[in-house]
Amino acid sequence: MKKKKKRIIKKIVNKKYAVKRGKCLVLRDSTAIYNTSYLQAYPRKTLSYISETPYFHKGDFVLYNADCLEILEQLPENSVDMIFADPPYFLSNGGFSLHAGKRVSVDKGQWDVSNGLKKDFEFHLKWTKACHKVLKPGGTIWISGTYHSIYQCGFALQVNNFHILNDIAWLKPNASPNLSCRFFTASHETLLWARKEKKAKHTFNYHVMKNSDWPDDFIKKPGLQMRSVWAIYPPKKEEKVFGKHPTQKPIDLLARIILASTNKGDIVLDPFTGSSTTGFAAVANDRKFIGIDTEKKYLDLSIKRFEELDKNIKSKLKLI
Repeated sequence: MKKKKKRIIKKIVNKKYAVKRGKCLVLRDSTAIYNTSYLQAYPRKTLSYISETPYFHKGDFVLYNADCLEILEQLPENSVDMIFADPPYFLSNGGFSLHAGKRVSVDKGQWDVSNGLKKDFEFHLKWTKACHKVLKPGGTIWISGTYHSIYQCGFALQVNNFHILNDIAWLKPNASPNLSCRFFTASHETLLWARKEKKAKHTFNYHVMKNSDWPDDFIKKPGLQMRSVWAIYPPKKEEKVFGKHPTQKPIDLLARIILASTNKGDIVLDPFTGSSTTGFAAVANDRKFIGIDTEKKYLDLSIKRFEELDKNIKSKLKLI
């Protein structure tokens, strides 16, 4: 039986020819394999496209001190597997909340100040559009938010042709009480999960979600399907030993998201990385991470957390 000749594709990717093998492209100078159904290979050195010097880079963990739009614009199309975004809620309006039994200001910084409904929506429209470009066709995006911002984010996703897969209610069992006593206590945040292209195939590790042990989630029953309501406590004390970000997410939440929607070796990007909980959950589970933030003080906090993160926490996260 004659061997089929390898068909040489004249399409140049990074000035290198590629060999077609079945439905895949193999670059002549690389061992990486890329799906040709999208006619674009994933570049060997994604970070080489970015002109800015990383604020911090160690192994598979890289941080940039920049506006996320600047970095996303430079990244090549179809280069990222999953994005988790926790954009500003625009809640810094002089109000107050309750924390640890004390009345505290909700003001987080200038980055969280609203510019009005129209400009706030334009902001969400721009960064979600930039995320759409860099995601692979089957790549997905997660967005976390409260009712103050999540509906704008959801509409922006639809305008930019994302296909929404789920909305997850993240229930906070020990949520702070409502001070005014004039409406229901806010005890959850919403997570939107969407795919770049409607007809593409996305990653969902169904059996990991169904069969793994989630001891702190009293809603999840052993051996049953993971539902769209997750009971997860806010960040634990050991997650805040170097300080905290005002909207810091618990590492258990990000570990679940990453284990559900990515595979080992995938690139995970967070355009509003803050204290980089996304990155710790990613690297602990053998994923690659790109984090972007405009605030140096939170990137410095990220570096401290990355370098000194307790090994017990990492081992707890490494489920697959």
